[in-house]
Amino acid sequence: MADNRPLPPGYSVPVHRSLTAPILLAGAPRLATIVNGTLAAALGIGLQLWGVGLVFWIVAQGICVFAARRDPQFADVLIRHIRTRGYYAC
Repeated sequence: MADNRPLPPGYSVPVHRSLTAPILLAGAPRLATIVNGTLAAALGIGLQLWGVGLVFWIVAQGICVFAARRDPQFADVLIRHIRTRGYYAC
């Protein structure tokens, strides 16, 4: 039903990209970045393994950024996948 009639004034509203874009922190979802930073800080400060904490943060953040480029809401999907049981599970 493509109609080529002009729209009345004020009928269309511009939608800004910031309203539809996901909230990312350092290129990854906010929740994943906070979890990565907390675990890296626990390794670095709590266990005094500074190098391991830094390497963990770099690797984990890199994986999250890679996954966020494919699907910005991968963390929500992963959490839902873990919480829900399979329908056809034996």
